[in-house]
Amino acid sequence: MLSEVLLVSAPGKVILHGEHAVVHGKVALAVSLNLRTFLRLQPHSNGKVDLSLPNIGIKRAWDVARLQSLDTSFLEQGDVTTPTSEQVEKLKEVAGLPDDCAVTERLAVLAFLYLYLSICRKQRALPSLDIVVWSELPPGAGLGSSAAYSVCLAAALLTACEEIANPLKDGDCVNRWPKEDLELINKWAFQGERMIHGNPSGVDNAVSTWGGALRYHQGKISSLKRSPALQILLTNTKVPRNTRALVAGVRNRLLKFPEIVAPLLTSIDAISLECERVLGEMGEAPAPEQYVVLEELIDMNQHHLNALGVGHASLDQLCQVTRARGLHSKLTGAGGGGCGITLLKPGLEQPEVEATKQALTSCGFDCLETSIGAPGVSIHSATSLDSRVQQALDGL
Repeated sequence: MLSEVLLVSAPGKVILHGEHAVVHGKVALAVSLNLRTFLRLQPHSNGKVDLSLPNIGIKRAWDVARLQSLDTSFLEQGDVTTPTSEQVEKLKEVAGLPDDCAVTERLAVLAFLYLYLSICRKQRALPSLDIVVWSELPPGAGLGSSAAYSVCLAAALLTACEEIANPLKDGDCVNRWPKEDLELINKWAFQGERMIHGNPSGVDNAVSTWGGALRYHQGKISSLKRSPALQILLTNTKVPRNTRALVAGVRNRLLKFPEIVAPLLTSIDAISLECERVLGEMGEAPAPEQYVVLEELIDMNQHHLNALGVGHASLDQLCQVTRARGLHSKLTGAGGGGCGITLLKPGLEQPEVEATKQALTSCGFDCLETSIGAPGVSIHSATSLDSRVQQALDGL
């Protein structure tokens, strides 16, 4: 068991193209978002395991000796396993959460306990730890906040228990794990996601683990070899959406108008494939004309998504505001509100960007400038922090 403090971060995600079409067997492109979740793991000797999630007001502590005395044989030792409904019920008993506990808190705590007990039970004794997790990602906005949480937990616990080696070398500010360790992190993070979402696709945790851009098609996930980091505006309309209802609406529209909707889904698939091709070219030799193609693809996909019935007046307003400034936007995720992305071409003057952000904020939206294609899960030095991590720590 390692004795040093560990600082880990992992990115969120956005869907670039392929929303809804992916449900019907088409290709989707997901990219990492340079808004990150941070985790600090600190071993101590007070006999407690503490979990603090300041973003959502959660602070929980368990007695390690009590956890050690519990029958945790319901957790398979060894390989990464899928949590069963029986395991979930027993974890609820272990967690000791009140009946009126908020859903967000219950799911976050259950995911933590599942990963802590499953990964750490190979130790001679369960470790006494203080874990704090905080995030730049708004929860419930379709930006992969729960996946980034699970990835950070898996990476920190596996490293602390020496299941994988700490990749930081002397003088490093930040580093990443080798491929085989990332695969193990991703497997465990997926189980954390299952505790939270039941039956996730695995896309969110894969993007958070590997970073860059991923292609998802009929259950198969693969990384794009070269993916440029693109500057974007991320706008949260703050309009809540019901993903299940939106997916069902597209399915019903397909059944009602198959000869109209099926070609739309095929066209969205072609947009994803063309975007994949262009991103590959940009990774080798970026050129201004490639941004023009990306903008055209954004516009076409947004029109298709509106035709599928997953648009919203707030998203139309977002597109109108940015179009008036020569910028191109589309929804990301389920639609019906939620978030949208706006591509920022190189050379765009900062006053123009700030004016656009201000115009979107005046609509009642939250808007910030960030990038996509960020690195996946990373470990940071506790002694030579980069400004991003230090700022996050200072905010606790």
